[in-house]
Amino acid sequence: MNEQQSAAKDAMAAWLSHPQELGKAPVKLELAGEFDLHNLHYYIFKYKKSVLGPWLLGICGGYEPGESQHCGHVFSEMEAYDPATAKEKATAMVEKIREYWMEQARQASQEPEERETGPFASFVLLESARWDPEKYKADLLADWGISCSQEPGEAAGDESGDSLVFDVDGMMAAVSLMPAPVPGGEAEQNAATNYLWPQAVEVTKTHQAHLLVAVLGKERCAQEIARLWVKVTAACLKQENALGVYACGTVFEPGFYLQAADTMKEGELPLLNWVYFGLYRTENGICGYTYGLNAFGKDEIEVLDTPASPGDLRDFLFDLSYYVLAQDVVLRDGETIGFSAEQKLPITRSPGVAVEGMSLKIGYPQS
Repeated sequence: MNEQQSAAKDAMAAWLSHPQELGKAPVKLELAGEFDLHNLHYYIFKYKKSVLGPWLLGICGGYEPGESQHCGHVFSEMEAYDPATAKEKATAMVEKIREYWMEQARQASQEPEERETGPFASFVLLESARWDPEKYKADLLADWGISCSQEPGEAAGDESGDSLVFDVDGMMAAVSLMPAPVPGGEAEQNAATNYLWPQAVEVTKTHQAHLLVAVLGKERCAQEIARLWVKVTAACLKQENALGVYACGTVFEPGFYLQAADTMKEGELPLLNWVYFGLYRTENGICGYTYGLNAFGKDEIEVLDTPASPGDLRDFLFDLSYYVLAQDVVLRDGETIGFSAEQKLPITRSPGVAVEGMSLKIGYPQS
């Protein structure tokens, strides 16, 4: 085995050993082939997670002639190794990796101010396939002073009264009854992320229909659209059969959502309606992430492997997110941020760990 092949094998083993992959070194790892693609050299590997397990397919490359450093194309989908199709599947994996990194490069070069905002859409889960548009209009007017003059179904050409489409200061809002659960079990899967509502999954499983809520406004800023979106969604929760709101990667409990929305009446940003703060634990500490900042043209924020308590980390993420949106600031790679003159927390922009695309990794304050 030459130097480049040996380097590729070491790189493949290291990648497989990562906690988010096998979490340990493969028990067997063998070079199974090689090929050239896009003027780079690639190595096909077969490996086993356990002694009696099947051979699986991996790829490592690409390498310039005579170089021992690959370009980052190391990957495995943990699928079975078949010598008859190994090269074809390995080539497909390389193309998939290249496409991913090209997209990351495009995002990395794009200034946050240039990004599209939205979408501002939510799913209000219902225990039965019915809703009361007249009650909805009355609640929207009583709670938020918004008059909904559009007749149900008129703008959408719907004679059944299942849709309500109306204009608010140049923004278009739409509420439509969907007489079926959210497709693909998506709501149930995301309900599991809500650590503040232990019954979230159980309640979400009972929904039989949903109201699809969306707000559009090309001539309005993202925060104006998002404020209306929360108001329109909150009014839906006054329906007698409303169970919760699926938005921002989780399912919110109705009382929580309504209470968070009411902060707008005090001049505050409804941040807890706009952004979900996810938490999870690794062997190195508590990690947290935001889900929702992208809708405002901002990078999501991650804080990794901290010694913080879950509550303290959530508060920290809340303060960071509120500052970013309230002040409309752009945090950049290599800069620092702090909540005092002395505090300088490093900012790193890189591919997300718990979120898709690029994210900002913020250092957690030292105690």
